[in-house]
Amino acid sequence: MAFVPAPGYQPAFNPPIPYTTQIAGGLRPGMAVCIQAQLPRDYNRFAVNFTTAEDEKSDIALHLNARYDGRDRVVFNSRLNGEWKDEEMKREMPFKSGKVFVILFEITRNNYLVSANMERFYEFGHRIPMEHVNWLSVTGDIVVQTMSILGCGAGVKGNLVMSAMQANLIPMMGPPAILPTVPFKAFISGGMIPKRTLVVKGMPTGKNFVINLKCGYNNDIAFHLNPRLNKGTLVRNASLNGTWGQEETQIAKNPFKQGDNYEVSIRSAEKNFKVFINGSHSFDFDHRTFNLAQVDTVEVEGDTKLYYVFF
Repeated sequence: MAFVPAPGYQPAFNPPIPYTTQIAGGLRPGMAVCIQAQLPRDYNRFAVNFTTAEDEKSDIALHLNARYDGRDRVVFNSRLNGEWKDEEMKREMPFKSGKVFVILFEITRNNYLVSANMERFYEFGHRIPMEHVNWLSVTGDIVVQTMSILGCGAGVKGNLVMSAMQANLIPMMGPPAILPTVPFKAFISGGMIPKRTLVVKGMPTGKNFVINLKCGYNNDIAFHLNPRLNKGTLVRNASLNGTWGQEETQIAKNPFKQGDNYEVSIRSAEKNFKVFINGSHSFDFDHRTFNLAQVDTVEVEGDTKLYYVFF
């Protein structure tokens, strides 16, 4: 079963490099871009560019350039009318060989907030109005595992016309919660009604953690996802009227490992929650409570750090 992203969520899994994509609806405050990647065997430099057009000669609003030449550093710049402007430099290299790394870009009214591996790394002020930025590209010596644009538009410009399946889904409005602390709790306006999607990206840090979808008015847990890394199991359950139901543990392959990043996408359907982990369908969990509009709270607790929660 292929994952169909809801409007507002634009993921790419294992894209070829160089990779260029249009940002549906263009850039605006509250959006975020998350890139999970690693370096290939031979590497010299890679770049992430936020641009005004697809053309290679277009203006570049933000150019992040990681350089490995014995003086490892990350350079930030912009290009306007074919001319590079003043470089800004961070003489620190968080993107190491042999390790998976994550780059997060938060878009604010004043700047790009760049985080590396869950740590704030740099702030780059807008030099080109963000409403002119419509494209994103990744080039150079990098292997991208996932790249997600969060809080983008519906995808009706250029070659990003929505499919019929996407048009039937509830848009993910956001804004995403970026690098939230755990325990995490948020209200889902309208509840987890069919065709709504929740995405959680994080990294396990210990024995187990939980993602709960709850009814806020009575604390019933409509869906309890509990990776138990110390036991190698992935438990699913529900708790109604204070009583836990039958656990479900069967799964073809447990994708959760301590220290490995995960991305869980939960799609509510008429009869069940469809759960995709790292872009692949993992299992379905049949609804045990049927007023899904009352399932209006998401909680994340336990041994995990979070990159983002988005719905």
